[in-house]
Amino acid sequence: MSQNPRQLAFLALRSVHRGAFADVALDKTLRQATLTSLLDRRLLTELVYGSVRRQRTLDALIDQLAKKPAQQQPADLRAILHLGLYQLRYLNQIPASAAVNTTVDLAKQNGFSGLTGFVNGLLRQYIRLTEDSRESGIRSPESEEREAGGNAVDSAGEAAGNNVKQTVVSHTIDPLSFILYPSPADRLGVLHSYPDWMVKVWLEQLGLEATEQLCQWMNQPPHIDIRVNTLRASVETVEEAMQGAGIAVSRVAHLPAALRLPNASGSIQQLPGFAEGWWIVQDSSAQLVGYLLDPQPKEVVVDACAAPGGKTMHIAELMHDRGTVWACDRAASRLKKLQQNVDRLGLHSIQLCEGDSRNLPQFIGQGDRVLVDAPCSGLGTLHRHADARWRQTPETVQQLTQLQAELLEQAALWVKPDGILVYATCTLHPAENEAIVQGFLQRHTDWAIEPPQANSPPAAFATDEGWLKVWSHQHDMDGFFMARLKKR
Repeated sequence: MSQNPRQLAFLALRSVHRGAFADVALDKTLRQATLTSLLDRRLLTELVYGSVRRQRTLDALIDQLAKKPAQQQPADLRAILHLGLYQLRYLNQIPASAAVNTTVDLAKQNGFSGLTGFVNGLLRQYIRLTEDSRESGIRSPESEEREAGGNAVDSAGEAAGNNVKQTVVSHTIDPLSFILYPSPADRLGVLHSYPDWMVKVWLEQLGLEATEQLCQWMNQPPHIDIRVNTLRASVETVEEAMQGAGIAVSRVAHLPAALRLPNASGSIQQLPGFAEGWWIVQDSSAQLVGYLLDPQPKEVVVDACAAPGGKTMHIAELMHDRGTVWACDRAASRLKKLQQNVDRLGLHSIQLCEGDSRNLPQFIGQGDRVLVDAPCSGLGTLHRHADARWRQTPETVQQLTQLQAELLEQAALWVKPDGILVYATCTLHPAENEAIVQGFLQRHTDWAIEPPQANSPPAAFATDEGWLKVWSHQHDMDGFFMARLKKR
């Protein structure tokens, strides 16, 4: 298999465009290619995730620069153009000449020798619009066209009915500024690469300025947060071990067991304390859920949707591993991975239960505390899942809300008198959050929201309504919603 990271990125993108999940396609490509250079692996990862994440913006650029719209381009050629434009627009460390020349080479290698002039011309037109070509490190268009075997615009492009639009400007300008956007949602959707419906959901809650801030935040590389297993190590111990290995970890406000790693920390499994079970990777906002549930030693806690298990293990740690934590999930494979982490962290109070939590009558009336960390659209974690924004639709959200409501209804039956029920999601869609809780309270007037205690970690994120809403652009962590419920 090729060891060229750009060619490998093209192959992974081809799989994604044919229906594969981006992380699965990338992982398969990395395993088959066995790239030895860390820089090449990082470039491959950046190109795949970046091109998928920014595909609407990249398509809009193609629409502006080519006479044939992006959706009418051959799928593989569209992917190649995405790779070239992504490098030019978003990867400042790559010289423009390298981005253009390697993209032209991709076209040659993958069945588009007759369109290398078109690829060359389109990328150069983007450069002419956005920067001074004398500073770009690019050779003259005339010399490049001769190397490509013909006139970039008039020969190869015209032959395919796919020529480049010619726009003459005397100053730097973004090609997307030529678009007449019908609405603010459309403008933000194109500029930051989101579907319109998703942007509208945020606009209704946040307004224009904050929505744009959220869109920008969700396009950044994700943080790597860890939660220290305080049953095996102190935060100070882990902090010192990381710093001793040259890893500049930092504390996270309001989260007593959280540390944030630099993005270039290397392999997680090789970091100090991993093998010893001193910590586990878990975003800071997800750590709030355990504190909101506030489990106590010797209690019975049921986690209705436990895998991959970060919150389950946090619950056990907060109980000092004394009591019983039932970890329920439908997928045996996910529970197996959960058990592996349980063993690594040395926890003994966690019991696994395979099954659909809408049909587990053995837990009725058994839980001192019950957690429903519900399956959701994941709109709070889009920065971690490059293709999630394109896979979710208003229809899939509607299907999820039905599942969420059913899970909450059933889990409420598991709670003992005077027990606690927490509902949580990693989405920022009110239909999956506020509406689910409000609907439950309307059907069950003997239940009410119980705000977090004033001195607890979740208190800093509480709203006037009593539930928690973590906005990523405000709090610099995954978007989350959670509500603590108790019978009156």
